[in-house]
Amino acid sequence: MSPTEQTLRRFYDAFARLDADTMAACYAPDARFDDEAFSLRGAREVGGMWKMLCSGTQAKGASVWKLDYRDVEADAAGGKAHWDAHYLFSATGRIVDNAIDSRFTFTPAGLIATQRDRFDFWRWSRQALGAPGLLLGWSPMLKKKVRATAAANLQAFLARNP
Repeated sequence: MSPTEQTLRRFYDAFARLDADTMAACYAPDARFDDEAFSLRGAREVGGMWKMLCSGTQAKGASVWKLDYRDVEADAAGGKAHWDAHYLFSATGRIVDNAIDSRFTFTPAGLIATQRDRFDFWRWSRQALGAPGLLLGWSPMLKKKVRATAAANLQAFLARNP
């Protein structure tokens, strides 16, 4: 198993345990993360996002949390993985089953330099938000609102947890 594949397995094993500190240690200091809700730069923001999400799940949804991952492939240049998360979306109290495909690049030291996660936003929004997600989940307006709320939540979390 390559060192970068080991990094990804360590990352997802930690995620399954909601161990945000170990997850954050898998990233380079200047890491970048992008998905449908976040666009983050630097280890403080990326690690902070995982700490916010993991601590929220531990506080409000640990009893339903489940993460499975598969199809992990990585070499010195890049990697990929698929993961499925079952969780309680704390803002609405609704259960979400989200299927995510991740792409990675790595530093020469084997840390994650970039991560790009992709998932079906409309499917996610129907589960997480209910009727508003069903009716507006396809729209750029709702995605923009979700991104703005996620960014504001992360900034408030980082301010409370320097």
